[in-house]
Amino acid sequence: MSDDEKNPAREVITDYAQAHFRYFRTADGTVYAQKNGHPVARPMRSQGTTGSHRQELMVGLFRDGRGVFNGTAMKEALDLIEALALTEGVQPVHIRVAPGFDGATWLDLGRSDGQSVRIHPTGWDVRVPDPQEVCWRRTQLTGELPLPVKDTDGKGIDLLMRLCNFANAETECLAIAWLIGCLGPAVPVPAPFLTGPQGAGKSTGGRMLVRIIEGMTGDLRRAPKDEENLITAVAAGWVTALDNLSHMTPELSDAMCCIVTGAENVKRALFTDGDVFRVGYRRPLLLTGIDVGVIRPDLAERLLPLRLERPRVRRTEAELWSDFAEVLPVILGSLLDLTVQVRAAGADIPTDLRMADFAHLCAQLDAATGLGALAAYRASLDDLNDDVIEGDLLAQTVLKHAAGIDQGTEQRMTSAEWLHCLTGLYTGEDFRPLPKGWPTTGKVLSDRLKRLQPTLAARGILIDWGRTNTSRYIEIARAGAAPPPHEQEAAF
Repeated sequence: MSDDEKNPAREVITDYAQAHFRYFRTADGTVYAQKNGHPVARPMRSQGTTGSHRQELMVGLFRDGRGVFNGTAMKEALDLIEALALTEGVQPVHIRVAPGFDGATWLDLGRSDGQSVRIHPTGWDVRVPDPQEVCWRRTQLTGELPLPVKDTDGKGIDLLMRLCNFANAETECLAIAWLIGCLGPAVPVPAPFLTGPQGAGKSTGGRMLVRIIEGMTGDLRRAPKDEENLITAVAAGWVTALDNLSHMTPELSDAMCCIVTGAENVKRALFTDGDVFRVGYRRPLLLTGIDVGVIRPDLAERLLPLRLERPRVRRTEAELWSDFAEVLPVILGSLLDLTVQVRAAGADIPTDLRMADFAHLCAQLDAATGLGALAAYRASLDDLNDDVIEGDLLAQTVLKHAAGIDQGTEQRMTSAEWLHCLTGLYTGEDFRPLPKGWPTTGKVLSDRLKRLQPTLAARGILIDWGRTNTSRYIEIARAGAAPPPHEQEAAF
């Protein structure tokens, strides 16, 4: 084909594409194509199994009688369209949950017609969002949700609790608070850790919670071997659920902390020497397992333990999931009703908890329903502090030493002096051997104490760092007597 024959083909494709699609770029420079009037956008360069824009364009040209074009003409047209799109405005794309106008948020139902749920403090409804307000990005992990049922009068929440094996009412209200948090794109939520004896239905319960948000195709997966694969899995969906954890490396623990509260990675772009692209992520995370061993203090502040118990009556998988699929529209409708009530409820923000946004959500849930979610959340964090201390011999030794300090007084020593003091206290008169991982230098001790500082503070042991004209010091003190629990609650 001559060059004169190629030019009209490029022009036909370009004119058709600009007439039927809207092209824009995201903050990281990725160009997306969005069919006019439809909220779903596809990356220009995507070749994924969910379909590429190139395929979408070829089908449109063929069905509208414009012809079938060869690869060269299509490539040249798309290169031009992509270059033009880089001069357009920036708009974000979202997976599953997105912020909207006037304080509303959106939930993508994953439907081909683009229908989504708009959630507002005044109510919720199902509609196709304006493409200028919300652009959905879908991947192979984006499952379809059923149309939620209106005016359920809370029936769906009761149905969900009957299907799950939560140990008590406190665990149930924390699970509800987490589900509501998953519908908020700006609220970091702690990662539920479903635990309990063997046969308690931890994996089944985890799947149910995930499928309320991700649809019936949502599932649990094994923990990736490295952080890069974990980030890839997280970026492709909204809720990431890791099943049957039995051990947690420091690297995996740190990665989970970043996923819960948000972080960003910078990577080199493929086939380039100096170009980079940014990968930002903050996603709801869910974990299941009987025991993961020692929990690091920073991760403990981001976990939400949900204990399950063994069911008295066993059911077949087919029967259980058939019943769940049948009631899922009612469960989703009840969750949306409750979300509207919670967002409209006023409550003070607890300022003493790390996950302040989730603590505020629990307080709003209490104001709307009286469930006692905030007290249950505080109790769960207290239990996690106990788990951290039980798994850390240094924390136990500091507590043992602090027991001999008068309340309201402090002791100051250099890090090397503290290391000598605590080591001697641990080894005792029989000089028992030091455990693996015991600090070997004052600097290592200081770093370990910084990690343990919030956990020990919850037990009334205050640690601070300072310096004199000649040296640096670490100060350990016992706080004064804490007020009674009812007075602490009244402060909030």
